Amino acid sequence: VLHETDGLLAVAKPAGLQVLPAALLLQNTLLHVVRDRRGSDWAPAHRLGRGTTGIVLFTRTGPVSRGVAAAFREGSLRKVYRALVQGTELADRFEVNTAIGAVPDPVMGTIHAAVDTGGRPSRSLVRVIERRREADVSLVEVEIPTGRPHQIRIHLAVAGHPLVGDPLYGVGGVPRTGSGSASARPGDIGYHLHA
Repeated sequence: VLHETDGLLAVAKPAGLQVLPAALLLQNTLLHVVRDRRGSDWAPAHRLGRGTTGIVLFTRTGPVSRGVAAAFREGSLRKVYRALVQGTELADRFEVNTAIGAVPDPVMGTIHAAVDTGGRPSRSLVRVIERRREADVSLVEVEIPTGRPHQIRIHLAVAGHPLVGDPLYGVGGVPRTGSGSASARPGDIGYHLHA
């Protein structure tokens, strides 16, 4: 627990812990942990990917819950992330506006990726914090006014700088192809992203 007031709770989520129950992960979730330790009336105000670390806000009361939802909607509560990306040859600041939508997947049916048509508008604002030329990686800050599934992973890959350790999204913001990548799924962890 990072912060707690009446009706609002901020918790640190580790990589590998899913926020909400889904598929085979019904008990081992952040929701289950919070409710087990703080009571069954807490609910997450937003989600993070299973491999993403960082702050997740939980609300308990109607007015606080509505207030947090309105703050996200109106943009007065910002979602800012840090990511470690491949490469150092990127502009100091840039924006990615590629639409994100469903693409066919042989195992899951569809998964989210960059699309030319039929996707939802998506916007990511990127700022380089540090270039680590000896490792050919950069630390960036990303703000997302929109919140699409896997948006940062997809948008940075679209920009030619996939997240270090991302097993799924390669350059172009689409699933990687080739040896071993066919088994990668959206919930796989290993990428470097912190909210």
